[in-house]
Order: sequence, then structure tokens, then C-alpha cells
Amino acid sequence: MSSKSEQTRPPLTLLLASPRGFCAGVDRAIQIVEQTISKYGAPVYVRHEIVHNRHVVERLEKMGAIFVDTLGDCPDDRPVVFSAHGVPKSVPAKAQSRNMIYLDATCPLVSKVHIEAQRHFERDKEILLIGHKGHPEVIGTMGQLPDGTITLIETSEDAQTYQAKDPHNIALVTQTTLSVDDTAEIVAILKRRYPAISMPHKEDICYATTNRQAAIKAIAERCDLLLVIGGHNSSNSLRLVEVGKKAGAAEAVLIASAENIDWDMVSKAKIIGLSAGASAPEYLTVGVISALQERYSVQVENVEVTKEDIVFRLPRLLRENI
Repeated sequence: MSSKSEQTRPPLTLLLASPRGFCAGVDRAIQIVEQTISKYGAPVYVRHEIVHNRHVVERLEKMGAIFVDTLGDCPDDRPVVFSAHGVPKSVPAKAQSRNMIYLDATCPLVSKVHIEAQRHFERDKEILLIGHKGHPEVIGTMGQLPDGTITLIETSEDAQTYQAKDPHNIALVTQTTLSVDDTAEIVAILKRRYPAISMPHKEDICYATTNRQAAIKAIAERCDLLLVIGGHNSSNSLRLVEVGKKAGAAEAVLIASAENIDWDMVSKAKIIGLSAGASAPEYLTVGVISALQERYSVQVENVEVTKEDIVFRLPRLLRENI
């Protein structure tokens, strides 16, 4: 039987977007760090945050992971893991020259973009990369080839003003965590200006980014407030907020966890949408739902646009251990 306080809580509808949270690439990267600690003991060094989420990073630190900015911060005699975002070719080359044990946690879908860029380079193509300057994935992709080989296109304006050396010999790759709609706009400009441009065989924007954005679009118009759980340095999480606003959410904000909920904003909403970026663990979503349930009589509506069953294998070095 409900208590009086439960009965008097104001009603709230919660639209739970699905898919949300961890993707296969993030799940694999975290497992790689965990299994490396299990196999070699602590400490294990990780070059760059394994994924862009402080909760994940802090949990792995407690297990014995040490996160560093450069390979120069790692000793020769301890294993090092490269983050899910990918690294320039020079990084594993340096690790090899120092006889280090290293494990590459680059998402296989990011590696696919690296391979595409390499193939275009071998065919003497002029390579364009749609992405965000300074993002680790962009640094890693551009670092697959000699300096100056890849030109970064960040905006529609960049696409409009770019002047090709040879309009018949251009190729395009993209960062995997971009806004599907914004990228389509940039691609359309480049295709119109350069009809002969070589496109990826399959979309570079990853399935998880595409699915999470589609789930946001499915709920956005109904939302007085859309909450997206994710790190403020997480590209795919930031894109979810942008997509939500464009798709009709009255308000859309990024929060790291339940502790960051703006209760004044919540008090003005009757229908709230909830999603999580691809590097946000599900327990953070559970925490937000629990926090809402403490204050409101919450009716949860699960809105699922597709099911995900993709799993990526661990590196051979760790599969042998298992």
C-alpha cells in the first residue's frame, strides 16, 4: 500500500530513450583495461581517458589503472592501453621501439576509418575528414598519415569554401561520433561541389551514435525537458543534446549524474526525456530515475527504436588469457 507521501508526490512522465548508454566499442575498451589489470597486475597505464566519462575512469583508477597524457609518462616495464578513440601511428611505433607491452583499445569502427584513410592515401587521393578539431579521434585519424595529408572540415562553411587541388581525385572520411543530420548537410555540400568525391563504402558515423540520435528524435517533441547523461568532453553525448533541441525538446541539458540535476528545471516539466551517451554506464541512468522517483510519482515509458546486439572481440593477447 502506498504511503501518504507517495500519494501526494506530483505526477511525472519519463520517456526513456533506447538504445542508450554503453556501445560495443566502449564496452570492449573498458574490458581491455580490466583484463589487462587482471593478467599483468596493477598498475596498468592508459594513454588518454579510455572513454570520455569520469565515473568510468575513476572506477578503473581504483582497480589500478593510471591515466596519462603521453607515452612518455609510462615506464617501459608496465603494460599500456591505448584509448577507444584511437591514436596516431607514431604511438604504437614508439611503444614497440621501447619493447613495451601495449594493447590497443581503439574501437573497431574507428579503426575502419583509419584503414579507409590509408587506402585513399595509397591511391593518391586528396583526403577530407569531417570532424571536430582537437578531438582525440580526429587527432588519431589524422595521425595515421603524414602531416598535411588530411584536411579537416568542421562546418558547412568549411565545405563551401574548401578548394580542391584536383576536383576529380577527392575522398571523404568522417569522425564516428558526429551529428547524423549536420554531417549529412556537410556531405551534401561537398557532393554538390565535387560530384566525383569518393565516399565511405559504409557510413563512417557509427551504429551506436546513429541509434542514440534516432531514439532522441523519437521522444524530443514530447519533452518539456530532455536529460542526457554523459561527460562534458564526450562528443557523442554533446551531439545528443544538440539533436534533442533541433528535434523539438523544449529544454535539453547534459548532466554527469543524478547529482547534477537542476530541480528547478525539473519542477517546470510534466514530461521528461532521458538518454545517455555511449560512454555512460547504465547505473547512472538508474541513479537519475531513482532521484526522480524520490520526488515524483514517475510513470516510465520505454521508447525503443531498435535493438543492439553487436559485440567486439578482445585483442588476441587477452583472449589467450581468458
